[in-house]
Amino acid sequence: MGDASGDTATSAKKQMILNAFVMNTPGHQAAGLWNHPSNRTDEYNSLSFWTDLAKLLDDNGFHAMFIADTLGAYDVYRGPANFVPVLASGAQFPVSDPLYLVPALAAATKNLIFGVTASVTYEPPYALARRLSTVDHYANGRLAWNVVTSYLDSAARNHGLDEQIPHDERYARAHEYLEVLYKLWEGSFREDAIVADRKTGRYIDDDAVQAINHEGKYFRVPGPHFVAPSPQRTPFLFQAGTSSAGNDFGGKHGEAIFVGAQTPELLRKTSDNIRAVAQKHGRHPDHIKVIAGVHLIVGADDEDAARKEVEFKTYANTEGALALFGGWTGVDMSTYDDDQDFRLADDNPRIQSLISRWSATIPGTDNKPWTKRAIVEFLTVGGLGVKIVGGPAKVADELERWFEEGGIDGFNLAHVTNPGSFEDIIAYLLPELRRRGRFREVGSGREGATAREVFLGDNEFTSPLSPSRLPPDHPGSKYTWHAGQPPPKFDNFKT
Repeated sequence: MGDASGDTATSAKKQMILNAFVMNTPGHQAAGLWNHPSNRTDEYNSLSFWTDLAKLLDDNGFHAMFIADTLGAYDVYRGPANFVPVLASGAQFPVSDPLYLVPALAAATKNLIFGVTASVTYEPPYALARRLSTVDHYANGRLAWNVVTSYLDSAARNHGLDEQIPHDERYARAHEYLEVLYKLWEGSFREDAIVADRKTGRYIDDDAVQAINHEGKYFRVPGPHFVAPSPQRTPFLFQAGTSSAGNDFGGKHGEAIFVGAQTPELLRKTSDNIRAVAQKHGRHPDHIKVIAGVHLIVGADDEDAARKEVEFKTYANTEGALALFGGWTGVDMSTYDDDQDFRLADDNPRIQSLISRWSATIPGTDNKPWTKRAIVEFLTVGGLGVKIVGGPAKVADELERWFEEGGIDGFNLAHVTNPGSFEDIIAYLLPELRRRGRFREVGSGREGATAREVFLGDNEFTSPLSPSRLPPDHPGSKYTWHAGQPPPKFDNFKT
Protein backbone atom coordinates (compact mmCIF):
# COMPACT_ATOMS: atom_id res chain seq x y z
CA MET A 1 0.00 0.00 0.00
CA GLY A 2 1.07 3.61 -0.47
CA ASP A 3 2.32 5.56 2.51
CA ALA A 4 -0.81 7.73 2.58
CA SER A 5 -2.96 4.71 3.45
CA GLY A 6 -2.22 4.77 7.14
CA ASP A 7 -1.27 1.08 7.33
CA THR A 8 1.95 0.43 9.22
CA ALA A 9 3.63 -2.60 10.69
CA THR A 10 3.30 -1.25 14.21
CA SER A 11 -0.04 0.56 14.24
CA ALA A 12 -3.48 0.16 12.73
CA LYS A 13 -4.19 3.86 13.17
CA LYS A 14 -4.76 5.95 10.09
CA GLN A 15 -1.73 8.15 9.51
CA MET A 16 -1.77 11.84 8.64
CA ILE A 17 -0.59 13.41 5.43
CA LEU A 18 1.48 16.47 6.39
CA ASN A 19 2.43 19.12 3.85
CA ALA A 20 4.36 22.35 4.36
CA PHE A 21 2.27 25.30 3.13
CA VAL A 22 4.44 28.09 1.69
CA MET A 23 4.48 30.84 -0.91
CA ASN A 24 7.19 32.39 -3.10
CA THR A 25 6.97 35.79 -1.37
CA PRO A 26 8.34 37.54 1.73
CA GLY A 27 4.99 37.54 3.59
CA HIS A 28 2.65 34.61 3.09
CA GLN A 29 0.02 34.70 5.87
CA ALA A 30 1.88 36.55 8.62
CA ALA A 31 2.15 40.18 7.58
CA GLY A 32 5.28 41.84 8.95
CA LEU A 33 6.87 38.64 10.26
CA TRP A 34 9.47 38.65 7.48
CA ASN A 35 11.30 41.04 9.83
CA HIS A 36 11.43 38.55 12.73
CA PRO A 37 15.08 37.76 13.65
CA SER A 38 14.75 34.05 12.81
CA ASN A 39 12.95 34.59 9.52
CA ARG A 40 14.60 34.37 6.10
CA THR A 41 11.57 34.75 3.85
CA ASP A 42 13.07 37.98 2.51
CA GLU A 43 15.50 35.59 0.75
CA TYR A 44 12.61 34.02 -1.20
CA ASN A 45 14.35 34.85 -4.50
CA SER A 46 17.42 32.86 -3.49
CA LEU A 47 17.33 29.25 -4.67
CA SER A 48 19.40 28.12 -1.67
CA PHE A 49 16.61 29.33 0.67
CA TRP A 50 14.22 26.90 -1.03
CA THR A 51 16.62 23.98 -1.36
CA ASP A 52 17.47 24.26 2.36
CA LEU A 53 13.77 24.08 3.22
CA ALA A 54 13.07 21.24 0.79
CA LYS A 55 15.91 19.15 2.19
CA LEU A 56 14.72 19.77 5.75
CA LEU A 57 11.19 18.64 4.90
CA ASP A 58 12.39 15.68 2.87
CA ASP A 59 14.79 14.47 5.55
CA ASN A 60 12.01 14.52 8.15
CA GLY A 61 9.25 12.74 6.30
CA PHE A 62 6.94 15.53 5.14
CA HIS A 63 4.79 14.40 2.24
CA ALA A 64 4.86 17.61 0.21
CA MET A 65 5.73 21.25 -0.10
CA PHE A 66 2.49 22.94 -1.17
CA ILE A 67 3.28 26.28 -2.84
CA ALA A 68 0.49 28.85 -3.00
CA ASP A 69 0.32 31.56 -5.66
CA THR A 70 -1.71 34.60 -6.64
CA LEU A 71 -1.70 36.69 -9.81
CA GLY A 72 -2.36 40.17 -8.49
CA ALA A 73 -1.80 42.46 -5.53
CA TYR A 74 -4.19 42.61 -2.58
CA ASP A 75 -5.46 46.12 -3.25
CA VAL A 76 -8.89 46.32 -1.59
CA TYR A 77 -7.80 47.89 1.71
CA ARG A 78 -7.68 51.68 1.45
CA GLY A 79 -8.77 51.09 -2.14
CA PRO A 80 -9.76 51.21 -4.84
CA ALA A 81 -6.78 49.49 -6.49
CA ASN A 82 -4.41 50.63 -3.76
CA PHE A 83 -1.44 48.28 -3.37
CA VAL A 84 0.61 50.56 -1.06
CA PRO A 85 -0.59 48.92 2.21
CA VAL A 86 1.08 45.61 1.28
CA LEU A 87 4.50 47.05 0.48
CA ALA A 88 6.19 47.50 3.87
CA SER A 89 5.00 44.11 5.18
CA GLY A 90 5.64 42.21 1.94
CA ALA A 91 2.11 40.81 2.35
CA GLN A 92 1.97 38.52 -0.68
CA PHE A 93 3.85 41.15 -2.63
CA PRO A 94 6.08 40.67 -4.57
CA VAL A 95 5.29 37.08 -5.63
CA SER A 96 7.53 35.04 -7.93
CA ASP A 97 6.28 32.20 -10.12
CA PRO A 98 6.48 28.98 -8.04
CA LEU A 99 6.68 26.49 -10.91
CA TYR A 100 10.27 27.35 -11.75
CA LEU A 101 11.41 26.23 -8.30
CA VAL A 102 10.35 22.63 -8.76
CA PRO A 103 13.09 21.09 -10.95
CA ALA A 104 15.85 22.41 -8.67
CA LEU A 105 14.03 21.33 -5.50
CA ALA A 106 13.34 17.89 -6.94
CA ALA A 107 17.04 17.52 -7.80
CA ALA A 108 17.94 18.38 -4.18
CA THR A 109 15.53 15.83 -2.63
CA LYS A 110 14.54 12.18 -2.89
CA ASN A 111 10.91 11.85 -1.86
CA LEU A 112 9.26 15.23 -1.29
CA ILE A 113 6.29 16.05 -3.53
CA PHE A 114 5.86 19.58 -4.87
CA GLY A 115 2.34 20.97 -5.15
CA VAL A 116 2.27 24.12 -7.26
CA THR A 117 -0.65 26.50 -7.72
CA ALA A 118 -1.43 27.58 -11.29
CA SER A 119 -4.55 29.29 -12.59
CA VAL A 120 -6.69 28.11 -15.50
CA THR A 121 -8.27 31.52 -16.06
CA TYR A 122 -5.51 33.56 -17.66
CA GLU A 123 -3.25 31.12 -19.51
CA PRO A 124 -4.14 29.10 -22.63
CA PRO A 125 -4.45 25.36 -21.87
CA TYR A 126 -1.97 24.30 -24.55
CA ALA A 127 0.77 26.45 -22.95
CA LEU A 128 0.09 25.35 -19.39
CA ALA A 129 -0.09 21.68 -20.42
CA ARG A 130 3.38 22.03 -21.92
CA ARG A 131 4.87 23.71 -18.84
CA LEU A 132 3.39 21.21 -16.37
CA SER A 133 4.45 18.19 -18.43
CA THR A 134 7.97 19.57 -18.70
CA VAL A 135 8.23 20.03 -14.94
CA ASP A 136 6.71 16.61 -14.24
CA HIS A 137 9.54 15.16 -16.36
CA TYR A 138 12.26 17.07 -14.51
CA ALA A 139 10.70 16.23 -11.14
CA ASN A 140 10.47 12.52 -12.04
CA GLY A 141 6.74 12.54 -11.43
CA ARG A 142 6.85 14.34 -8.07
CA LEU A 143 4.65 17.21 -9.29
CA ALA A 144 1.17 18.01 -8.04
CA TRP A 145 -0.88 20.82 -9.57
CA ASN A 146 -3.25 22.91 -7.44
CA VAL A 147 -5.95 23.92 -9.92
CA VAL A 148 -7.40 27.39 -9.22
CA THR A 149 -9.59 29.82 -11.14
CA SER A 150 -8.23 33.01 -9.46
CA TYR A 151 -10.33 35.47 -7.49
CA LEU A 152 -8.71 38.92 -7.51
CA ASP A 153 -9.90 41.90 -9.53
CA SER A 154 -6.28 43.05 -9.74
CA ALA A 155 -5.37 39.81 -11.53
CA ALA A 156 -8.20 40.26 -14.02
CA ARG A 157 -7.19 43.84 -14.80
CA ASN A 158 -3.56 42.89 -15.34
CA HIS A 159 -4.60 40.17 -17.76
CA GLY A 160 -6.53 42.57 -19.95
CA LEU A 161 -10.03 42.36 -18.44
CA ASP A 162 -12.06 45.18 -16.95
CA GLU A 163 -13.31 42.86 -14.20
CA GLN A 164 -13.25 39.22 -13.19
CA ILE A 165 -15.08 36.63 -15.22
CA PRO A 166 -18.22 35.78 -13.16
CA HIS A 167 -17.60 33.08 -10.56
CA ASP A 168 -19.68 30.23 -11.98
CA GLU A 169 -18.51 30.96 -15.53
CA ARG A 170 -14.89 30.69 -14.35
CA TYR A 171 -15.67 27.14 -13.24
CA ALA A 172 -17.54 26.36 -16.47
CA ARG A 173 -14.40 27.42 -18.35
CA ALA A 174 -12.29 25.38 -15.95
CA HIS A 175 -14.25 22.19 -16.69
CA GLU A 176 -13.58 22.61 -20.40
CA TYR A 177 -9.97 23.59 -19.70
CA LEU A 178 -9.41 20.29 -17.90
CA GLU A 179 -11.03 18.38 -20.77
CA VAL A 180 -8.50 19.96 -23.13
CA LEU A 181 -5.62 19.03 -20.84
CA TYR A 182 -6.78 15.41 -20.45
CA LYS A 183 -6.95 15.09 -24.23
CA LEU A 184 -3.44 16.53 -24.59
CA TRP A 185 -1.87 14.62 -21.70
CA GLU A 186 -3.68 11.29 -22.01
CA GLY A 187 -4.80 11.04 -25.63
CA SER A 188 -2.20 12.69 -27.88
CA PHE A 189 0.47 10.00 -27.48
CA ARG A 190 -0.06 6.26 -27.45
CA GLU A 191 1.37 4.61 -24.34
CA ASP A 192 4.25 3.05 -26.32
CA ALA A 193 4.72 5.96 -28.75
CA ILE A 194 8.35 6.72 -27.87
CA VAL A 195 10.48 3.90 -29.29
CA ALA A 196 13.82 5.73 -29.73
CA ASP A 197 15.13 2.87 -31.87
CA ARG A 198 18.69 3.76 -32.84
CA LYS A 199 19.00 0.84 -35.24
CA THR A 200 16.13 2.00 -37.43
CA GLY A 201 16.47 5.71 -36.68
CA ARG A 202 12.83 5.82 -35.60
CA TYR A 203 12.07 7.96 -32.54
CA ILE A 204 8.24 7.85 -32.57
CA ASP A 205 5.99 5.46 -34.50
CA ASP A 206 4.13 7.18 -37.32
CA ASP A 207 0.73 6.08 -36.03
CA ALA A 208 1.38 6.79 -32.33
CA VAL A 209 0.54 10.52 -32.11
CA GLN A 210 -2.78 12.16 -32.95
CA ALA A 211 -4.30 15.63 -32.97
CA ILE A 212 -7.08 16.28 -30.46
CA ASN A 213 -9.00 18.84 -32.57
CA HIS A 214 -10.83 20.25 -29.58
CA GLU A 215 -13.60 22.72 -30.45
CA GLY A 216 -15.54 23.98 -27.46
CA LYS A 217 -17.33 27.01 -26.13
CA TYR A 218 -14.19 28.58 -24.70
CA PHE A 219 -11.20 26.86 -26.35
CA ARG A 220 -10.08 25.67 -29.76
CA VAL A 221 -6.98 23.48 -29.56
CA PRO A 222 -6.00 21.23 -32.48
CA GLY A 223 -3.01 19.67 -30.74
CA PRO A 224 -1.27 17.32 -30.51
CA HIS A 225 0.51 17.79 -27.17
CA PHE A 226 4.02 19.12 -27.70
CA VAL A 227 5.69 17.24 -24.83
CA ALA A 228 6.20 13.49 -24.58
CA PRO A 229 4.12 11.80 -21.86
CA SER A 230 5.60 12.56 -18.44
CA PRO A 231 5.88 10.01 -15.60
CA GLN A 232 2.32 10.76 -14.45
CA ARG A 233 0.99 12.00 -17.81
CA THR A 234 -1.59 14.02 -15.87
CA PRO A 235 0.08 15.60 -12.80
CA PHE A 236 -1.56 14.75 -9.48
CA LEU A 237 -4.48 17.15 -9.09
CA PHE A 238 -5.11 19.33 -6.04
CA GLN A 239 -8.07 21.69 -5.85
CA ALA A 240 -9.21 24.25 -3.29
CA GLY A 241 -12.63 25.56 -4.29
CA THR A 242 -15.19 25.95 -1.48
CA SER A 243 -18.28 27.27 -3.28
CA SER A 244 -20.96 25.02 -4.76
CA ALA A 245 -19.36 25.34 -8.19
CA GLY A 246 -15.91 24.80 -6.66
CA ASN A 247 -17.04 21.69 -4.79
CA ASP A 248 -18.53 20.24 -7.97
CA PHE A 249 -15.31 20.94 -9.85
CA GLY A 250 -13.15 19.45 -7.09
CA GLY A 251 -15.37 16.40 -6.68
CA LYS A 252 -15.13 15.67 -10.39
CA HIS A 253 -11.48 16.44 -11.07
CA GLY A 254 -9.54 16.76 -7.79
CA GLU A 255 -7.53 13.95 -6.26
CA ALA A 256 -6.78 15.93 -3.10
CA ILE A 257 -8.88 18.86 -1.88
CA PHE A 258 -7.46 21.67 0.26
CA VAL A 259 -10.16 22.91 2.66
CA GLY A 260 -10.57 25.15 5.68
CA ALA A 261 -13.10 25.33 8.50
CA GLN A 262 -13.37 26.80 11.98
CA THR A 263 -14.66 23.63 13.67
CA PRO A 264 -14.25 19.88 13.13
CA GLU A 265 -18.01 19.63 12.69
CA LEU A 266 -17.97 22.09 9.80
CA LEU A 267 -14.95 20.30 8.40
CA ARG A 268 -16.84 16.99 8.49
CA LYS A 269 -19.71 18.53 6.50
CA THR A 270 -17.23 19.74 3.88
CA SER A 271 -15.35 16.46 3.60
CA ASP A 272 -18.57 14.41 3.45
CA ASN A 273 -19.91 16.71 0.74
CA ILE A 274 -16.73 16.45 -1.34
CA ARG A 275 -16.87 12.67 -1.28
CA ALA A 276 -20.58 12.68 -2.10
CA VAL A 277 -19.90 14.88 -5.14
CA ALA A 278 -17.06 12.58 -6.20
CA GLN A 279 -19.40 9.60 -5.99
CA LYS A 280 -21.99 11.47 -8.07
CA HIS A 281 -19.35 11.79 -10.78
CA GLY A 282 -18.71 8.05 -10.74
CA ARG A 283 -15.64 8.13 -8.54
CA HIS A 284 -15.00 6.05 -5.44
CA PRO A 285 -15.67 8.35 -2.44
CA ASP A 286 -12.59 7.11 -0.58
CA HIS A 287 -10.36 7.77 -3.57
CA ILE A 288 -10.04 11.47 -2.84
CA LYS A 289 -7.89 13.00 -0.10
CA VAL A 290 -9.14 15.93 2.00
CA ILE A 291 -6.39 18.16 3.42
CA ALA A 292 -7.18 20.90 5.97
CA GLY A 293 -5.20 24.09 6.42
CA VAL A 294 -3.94 24.88 9.92
CA HIS A 295 -1.38 27.13 11.60
CA LEU A 296 0.66 25.63 14.42
CA ILE A 297 2.80 27.35 17.02
CA VAL A 298 4.58 24.51 18.77
CA GLY A 299 6.93 24.84 21.72
CA ALA A 300 8.74 22.58 24.12
CA ASP A 301 5.63 22.92 26.31
CA ASP A 302 2.45 24.98 26.41
CA GLU A 303 4.15 27.93 28.13
CA ASP A 304 6.94 28.04 25.57
CA ALA A 305 4.43 28.06 22.71
CA ALA A 306 2.35 30.81 24.34
CA ARG A 307 5.48 32.92 24.77
CA LYS A 308 6.29 32.52 21.08
CA GLU A 309 2.80 33.61 20.06
CA VAL A 310 3.09 36.80 22.13
CA GLU A 311 6.50 37.54 20.61
CA PHE A 312 5.28 36.97 17.06
CA LYS A 313 2.48 39.48 17.51
CA THR A 314 4.99 42.22 18.33
CA TYR A 315 6.24 41.99 14.74
CA ALA A 316 2.80 42.27 13.18
CA ASN A 317 2.25 44.89 10.49
CA THR A 318 -1.26 46.27 10.89
CA GLU A 319 -1.57 47.66 7.37
CA GLY A 320 -0.34 44.43 5.83
CA ALA A 321 -2.69 42.28 7.92
CA LEU A 322 -5.70 44.39 6.96
CA ALA A 323 -4.59 44.31 3.31
CA LEU A 324 -4.52 40.51 3.46
CA PHE A 325 -7.96 40.56 5.06
CA GLY A 326 -9.22 42.76 2.23
CA GLY A 327 -7.81 40.46 -0.42
CA TRP A 328 -9.27 37.34 1.16
CA THR A 329 -12.71 38.77 1.94
CA GLY A 330 -13.22 41.74 -0.39
CA VAL A 331 -13.87 43.93 2.68
CA ASP A 332 -12.10 47.30 3.02
CA MET A 333 -11.61 47.70 6.77
CA SER A 334 -10.51 51.34 6.38
CA THR A 335 -14.18 52.27 6.07
CA TYR A 336 -14.79 51.23 9.71
CA ASP A 337 -13.89 53.05 12.94
CA ASP A 338 -10.81 51.78 14.74
CA ASP A 339 -12.65 51.11 18.00
CA GLN A 340 -15.79 49.61 16.48
CA ASP A 341 -16.87 46.27 17.90
CA PHE A 342 -17.58 44.18 14.84
CA ARG A 343 -19.79 41.85 16.83
CA LEU A 344 -22.31 44.66 16.69
CA ALA A 345 -21.89 45.44 12.99
CA ASP A 346 -24.86 44.38 10.94
CA ASP A 347 -24.15 45.81 7.52
CA ASN A 348 -21.69 43.22 6.24
CA PRO A 349 -22.69 39.56 6.43
CA ARG A 350 -19.16 38.40 5.55
CA ILE A 351 -17.67 40.12 8.61
CA GLN A 352 -20.55 38.98 10.80
CA SER A 353 -20.00 35.37 9.74
CA LEU A 354 -16.26 35.49 10.43
CA ILE A 355 -16.59 37.19 13.81
CA SER A 356 -19.34 34.80 14.85
CA ARG A 357 -17.18 31.77 14.00
CA TRP A 358 -14.10 33.17 15.72
CA SER A 359 -16.05 34.08 18.88
CA ALA A 360 -17.59 30.61 19.02
CA THR A 361 -14.38 28.65 18.49
CA ILE A 362 -11.45 30.63 19.92
CA PRO A 363 -11.08 30.13 23.69
CA GLY A 364 -11.68 33.23 25.74
CA THR A 365 -13.11 35.35 22.93
CA ASP A 366 -16.84 34.69 23.25
CA ASN A 367 -17.33 38.08 24.96
CA LYS A 368 -14.26 39.78 23.53
CA PRO A 369 -14.73 42.99 21.49
CA TRP A 370 -13.60 42.28 17.93
CA THR A 371 -11.98 45.56 16.87
CA LYS A 372 -9.52 46.13 14.04
CA ARG A 373 -6.66 45.55 16.50
CA ALA A 374 -8.14 42.22 17.61
CA ILE A 375 -8.57 41.16 13.99
CA VAL A 376 -4.98 42.12 13.21
CA GLU A 377 -3.72 40.09 16.18
CA PHE A 378 -5.71 37.10 15.02
CA LEU A 379 -4.51 37.38 11.41
CA THR A 380 -0.84 37.79 12.42
CA VAL A 381 -0.25 34.13 13.22
CA GLY A 382 -2.09 32.49 10.38
CA GLY A 383 -4.69 34.45 8.50
CA LEU A 384 -8.35 33.51 8.67
CA GLY A 385 -7.90 29.85 9.52
CA VAL A 386 -7.51 27.55 12.48
CA LYS A 387 -4.60 28.09 14.87
CA ILE A 388 -3.31 25.63 17.45
CA VAL A 389 -0.79 26.85 20.03
CA GLY A 390 0.86 24.55 22.56
CA GLY A 391 3.38 21.91 23.47
CA PRO A 392 3.65 18.55 21.66
CA ALA A 393 0.87 16.78 23.56
CA LYS A 394 -1.67 19.60 23.26
CA VAL A 395 -1.06 20.15 19.55
CA ALA A 396 -1.10 16.41 18.78
CA ASP A 397 -4.35 16.05 20.72
CA GLU A 398 -5.97 18.81 18.70
CA LEU A 399 -4.71 17.50 15.37
CA GLU A 400 -6.04 14.04 16.20
CA ARG A 401 -9.40 15.53 17.15
CA TRP A 402 -9.68 17.47 13.88
CA PHE A 403 -8.38 14.48 11.93
CA GLU A 404 -10.98 12.07 13.31
CA GLU A 405 -13.98 14.33 13.81
CA GLY A 406 -13.38 16.19 10.55
CA GLY A 407 -13.11 13.04 8.44
CA ILE A 408 -9.97 14.26 6.71
CA ASP A 409 -6.69 12.76 5.54
CA GLY A 410 -4.12 15.32 6.60
CA PHE A 411 -3.04 18.92 7.00
CA ASN A 412 -1.34 21.74 5.15
CA LEU A 413 0.84 23.29 7.85
CA ALA A 414 1.48 27.00 7.34
CA HIS A 415 4.39 28.82 8.94
CA VAL A 416 4.65 32.00 10.97
CA THR A 417 8.42 32.21 10.53
CA ASN A 418 10.59 30.32 8.08
CA PRO A 419 13.00 29.09 9.36
CA GLY A 420 11.36 28.54 12.72
CA SER A 421 7.89 27.06 12.42
CA PHE A 422 8.82 23.91 10.52
CA GLU A 423 11.88 23.31 12.71
CA ASP A 424 9.64 23.46 15.80
CA ILE A 425 7.15 21.04 14.23
CA ILE A 426 9.99 18.65 13.44
CA ALA A 427 11.65 18.92 16.87
CA TYR A 428 8.55 18.81 19.07
CA LEU A 429 5.46 17.59 17.22
CA LEU A 430 6.58 14.87 14.80
CA PRO A 431 8.13 12.65 17.51
CA GLU A 432 4.82 12.81 19.42
CA LEU A 433 2.76 12.00 16.33
CA ARG A 434 5.05 9.09 15.51
CA ARG A 435 4.81 7.81 19.06
CA ARG A 436 1.03 7.74 18.60
CA GLY A 437 1.30 5.98 15.24
CA ARG A 438 -0.13 9.03 13.44
CA PHE A 439 2.77 9.97 11.17
CA ARG A 440 5.06 7.92 8.99
CA GLU A 441 8.66 7.14 9.86
CA VAL A 442 11.40 8.67 7.75
CA GLY A 443 12.19 6.37 4.86
CA SER A 444 8.97 4.35 5.16
CA GLY A 445 7.85 5.13 1.61
CA ARG A 446 9.41 4.00 -1.63
CA GLU A 447 12.21 6.35 -2.63
CA GLY A 448 11.34 8.41 -5.67
CA ALA A 449 7.62 7.57 -5.66
CA THR A 450 5.50 9.85 -7.82
CA ALA A 451 2.98 12.27 -6.35
CA ARG A 452 0.04 10.00 -7.19
CA GLU A 453 1.74 7.00 -5.59
CA VAL A 454 2.48 8.95 -2.42
CA PHE A 455 -1.00 10.38 -1.95
CA LEU A 456 -3.20 7.59 -3.29
CA GLY A 457 -1.00 4.53 -2.84
CA ASP A 458 -1.15 1.29 -4.81
CA ASN A 459 -4.53 -0.35 -4.26
CA GLU A 460 -7.59 -1.77 -5.96
CA PHE A 461 -8.46 1.63 -7.45
CA THR A 462 -5.06 2.15 -9.08
CA SER A 463 -4.60 2.37 -12.84
CA PRO A 464 -3.73 -1.04 -14.34
CA LEU A 465 -0.92 0.71 -16.20
CA SER A 466 0.79 2.14 -13.12
CA PRO A 467 -0.10 3.66 -9.73
CA SER A 468 1.48 6.83 -11.12
CA ARG A 469 -1.36 7.24 -13.62
CA LEU A 470 -4.92 8.46 -13.27
CA PRO A 471 -7.16 5.83 -11.64
CA PRO A 472 -9.81 4.25 -13.89
CA ASP A 473 -12.64 6.08 -12.11
CA HIS A 474 -11.14 9.51 -12.81
CA PRO A 475 -12.80 11.34 -15.74
CA GLY A 476 -9.48 12.05 -17.42
CA SER A 477 -8.62 8.35 -17.70
CA LYS A 478 -11.17 7.78 -20.47
CA TYR A 479 -8.81 9.61 -22.83
CA THR A 480 -5.75 7.46 -22.14
CA TRP A 481 -4.39 5.96 -25.35
CA HIS A 482 -3.31 2.47 -24.34
CA ALA A 483 -0.73 0.40 -26.20
CA GLY A 484 -2.30 -2.05 -28.63
CA GLN A 485 -5.58 -0.14 -28.75
CA PRO A 486 -7.04 2.28 -31.30
CA PRO A 487 -6.74 5.97 -30.44
CA PRO A 488 -9.49 7.41 -28.25
CA LYS A 489 -12.15 9.46 -29.99
CA PHE A 490 -12.65 13.03 -28.86
CA ASP A 491 -16.09 14.59 -28.83
CA ASN A 492 -16.35 18.35 -28.84
CA PHE A 493 -16.90 19.68 -25.34
CA LYS A 494 -20.58 20.15 -24.48
CA THR A 495 -21.47 22.78 -21.87
